Amino acid sequence: MKKGFPFDEMMTALTEFFPGEAAPIITRISRSEKSDPFTVLVGTLLSLRTKDETTEKVMEALTPRIKTPGDLLRISDGELEKMIYPVGFYRNKARTLKYVAAAIIGTYGGKVPDSIDELLTIKGIGRKTANLVVTEGYGKPGICVDTHVHRISNRLGIVRTKNPHGTEFELRRVLPEKYWIIYNSLLVTFGKRICTPLSPRCSQCPIEGLCAKQNVTKSR
Repeated sequence: MKKGFPFDEMMTALTEFFPGEAAPIITRISRSEKSDPFTVLVGTLLSLRTKDETTEKVMEALTPRIKTPGDLLRISDGELEKMIYPVGFYRNKARTLKYVAAAIIGTYGGKVPDSIDELLTIKGIGRKTANLVVTEGYGKPGICVDTHVHRISNRLGIVRTKNPHGTEFELRRVLPEKYWIIYNSLLVTFGKRICTPLSPRCSQCPIEGLCAKQNVTKSR
């Protein structure tokens, strides 16, 4: 792990480099006037292994129908599958959405839990989803680690971990808490546009001077 990493410099540079409209879909959903924790949860579950553009279109149609978990349960299985059909694994995701909605009603009185530990007790919700709901839905500290965050954190030399789970817990130790909420959204955008998995665009990178370039063998 790199000691004394200049997080302030890194986060300032990335925030200035990427405009707000470049944020990932879940961040944009959370900033909407109509957003609430349940909407963020549904959007996150639908977004897994699905492109942002697809998730956004599906959520535009679905959001007016699902103000509460009860609203979602009142949609028939067939109609729900049809509504979310464009997303990957839509049948499995429809079943997950129904199960999660029922669990929230049955165990939590219809209110989405605001703690990671409670969210993880619901089948179908993993650490990535739980962290996103806590940070984007409730504005509470959490570190959501997906493939972008895992890859870039290791590439920069901030951590040396083998999987997203390990990266999350190492980041909880070294990343200043003031950056926990925005770390994911910035690094996801950064990972899609500049710090790509193969041949990253180092010549365009606003933090190239801070990067250890771990395991980078080719760049543009």
